[in-house]
Amino acid sequence: MARRLGGWRCWLVVLSLLFAGGCTPVPSESTAVAAEPETARDVYGHPDLNGIWQAMGSAHWDIEAHAARAGPIDELGALGAVSAGLSIVEGGRIPYQPWARIQQQENLADWLARDPAVKCYMPGVPRATYMPFPFQIVQGSETTLITYEFAGATRMVYMNRPDFEHPFEAWMGHSRGRWEGDTLVIDVASHVADTWFDSSGNFHSDELRVEERFTKVSDNLLQYEATIEDPKVFTRPWKIQMPLYRRMEPNTQLLEFKCVEFAEALMYGHLVKQPEE
Repeated sequence: MARRLGGWRCWLVVLSLLFAGGCTPVPSESTAVAAEPETARDVYGHPDLNGIWQAMGSAHWDIEAHAARAGPIDELGALGAVSAGLSIVEGGRIPYQPWARIQQQENLADWLARDPAVKCYMPGVPRATYMPFPFQIVQGSETTLITYEFAGATRMVYMNRPDFEHPFEAWMGHSRGRWEGDTLVIDVASHVADTWFDSSGNFHSDELRVEERFTKVSDNLLQYEATIEDPKVFTRPWKIQMPLYRRMEPNTQLLEFKCVEFAEALMYGHLVKQPEE
């Protein structure tokens, strides 16, 4: 009997060791999800937004949802195309007043002649952010510079100066910034009425006001939001949002894009004297 009991004890020890080695412990909630890495910060403790960034997608063609369609004809006579895209507008549609939606459709029908960006005018805010060109943020404590490859456009963001008014309207508006926690907030006013939101005729008046929000998700990703208000054109304020990606190529830099020379033929070609046959 003693031998039998001793044998059973041995088997119990073996089985307990087998089960202990074969079971995988279930991770606790604290170890199941990896913590987000801490992003870089400047000397003042704010998230470091310095770098070259670019939006992806087709919002520069149309910020509302759109199907692919024929685009402009280039100097060689080749027909271009507008790629399809989803809306970046919260809720899908811009809340135009009825007359303004009619105006937008008329702009779209004749956009190649009416779009200011086709003529190489500075694109304005927020359109400059999602043009198909990169832009650079140079962050400072009193001012932050944002410079764009398209048309060499630039704007200075004046930090913590809410009462600093601009004496006249400008193509890139007048930008006043502040930090709300880890989000850079920029109020943009004093816009000229001529800029569009895209190449589909979406427009505004001289009463446009834009509040931009840049939130750093990781060292290589920003979340961009812009709240747009213009009581002359829209029934209520509305919002767009999109991610912005850091350009990671070696030696990344803004290159020169002097689009004026490409627009001259479109703008002034009718003034050129044609050779006699």
